[in-house]
Amino acid sequence: MNSDFRDWRCRIAEAGARIYELARETPIVRIENEPRLDSVRAFLKLEHLQRTGSFKLRGATNRIFNLSSKEAAKGVVTSSTGNHALGVATAARHRGIDAEVFVSAMISAKKLRLIEDWGGRIRQSGNEPLEAELAARADAVASERIYISPYNDPFVVAGQGTIGIELLQQLDFVDVIYIAVGGGGLIGGVGAYVKSVSPSAEIVGCWPENSRVMYECLRAGKIVEFSEQPTLSESTAGGVEPGSITFDLCQRVIDRSLLVSESEVLEAMRWARQRGWMIEGAAGVAIAALFKDASRQRDKTVVAISCGGNASEQVLARL
Repeated sequence: MNSDFRDWRCRIAEAGARIYELARETPIVRIENEPRLDSVRAFLKLEHLQRTGSFKLRGATNRIFNLSSKEAAKGVVTSSTGNHALGVATAARHRGIDAEVFVSAMISAKKLRLIEDWGGRIRQSGNEPLEAELAARADAVASERIYISPYNDPFVVAGQGTIGIELLQQLDFVDVIYIAVGGGGLIGGVGAYVKSVSPSAEIVGCWPENSRVMYECLRAGKIVEFSEQPTLSESTAGGVEPGSITFDLCQRVIDRSLLVSESEVLEAMRWARQRGWMIEGAAGVAIAALFKDASRQRDKTVVAISCGGNASEQVLARL
């Protein structure tokens, strides 16, 4: 075992023993009849079929199920552009506790309705996701409630890492994994687990060109602010919180980075829809990166994580 990731492997294994009361193991499928991948043994991990339509349920469930009775009685606070909030609201309702969700003006009307349907109490704050996150953290401190970060929490990262356990159980061997990156919780958790078991596996971080904050942070060697443009990959949009544990994890687990254009993301989403999968832009980012990178993966076993299926009305209209 890679000693650098031993602690993370233990945390992720503990999460795997906890979350399946609510979360489910998602299928993995071979990509066939795709000329761009003729020489590649390519798979999709269909996390958009997860309950709530996103991998985010895993981390939220692990965090909420780990609360003490005293902490749970006070309820929890979070902030999210949608999928994490859905996960927190769902896990909180399952445990029978209150969940208040701070959202920015960037959240879609569809996700607002879904969060409320699952029992989350909405509180709007700021125009950008990072503004809502900072406001939620401040309110959590003032009210002595637990704040559940979309990415900057070891329990959340460990929950997302359970995808890595499933991948290595579902496939005999994996050479390369393509993962869309926002705050870094998904690639940090999956990457840490996979590296602990199979250090030679290559972890490829994938970003839309229009929204690549963590990519620029990694290039700078520190957490920085970076101006974003509108993107189909709504779930990966937003800044990185100062001091986030995921920055260090991303530095350690990401072997290579790829940027894809909005047209490439849209084409990947249309490709998926033709095969019966309604995915969101973040999932399209990973698939587009796989297509873009196919020529260097001849005779390898590769996986792209289709991380979610909750596209907004505006993105669906683009399809």
